[in-house]
Amino acid sequence: MKKKRYALVIDSRKCLNCKACVVACKAENKVPVGHFRNRINEERKGEYPTLSINFEPEQCHHCDQPSCVRVCPTGASWQRKDGIVLVNYDECIGCRYCMIACPYDARYFNEEEGVVDKCTFCVQRVDKGEVPACVETCPSKVRVFGDLEDPKSRIRELLATRRYKVKEPQTGNGPQLYYLL
Repeated sequence: MKKKRYALVIDSRKCLNCKACVVACKAENKVPVGHFRNRINEERKGEYPTLSINFEPEQCHHCDQPSCVRVCPTGASWQRKDGIVLVNYDECIGCRYCMIACPYDARYFNEEEGVVDKCTFCVQRVDKGEVPACVETCPSKVRVFGDLEDPKSRIRELLATRRYKVKEPQTGNGPQLYYLL
């Protein structure tokens, strides 16, 4: 079987702040009220009449070397061979070390369950050959999900032809969310 490495490219310039991605994620993954696996950050620049607002989707970056996995005392935070970072809820003791270690503020504590939760790239969909709910539902196609090991994938094409950045590269985590410039 061929190796896979999943990642996400985000073109923030296309984001309308409609929050369809946030709603789709909550519905798909039964995220409790008051919590989010993904969000839209707003950045305001300037003053009236030259005011602008940029919207930037944010979530777990499914890092190559995730600090959340390294600090987890029980191994509940773990990484699949395809790079998707998950939480084994049966092993999570709710210590929240992973929340502190994450430079992207991508995790939350689920009080009802007593565990930490986060974006899973909708692993239940990916395992069936589908894209994450946030990708599928976005009306302006802000997000492109794909396999970095597939040379013919749209994600590889974008990263080869467009300039991009990753957030907090100095952490050594190797984030796999790429923001187009």
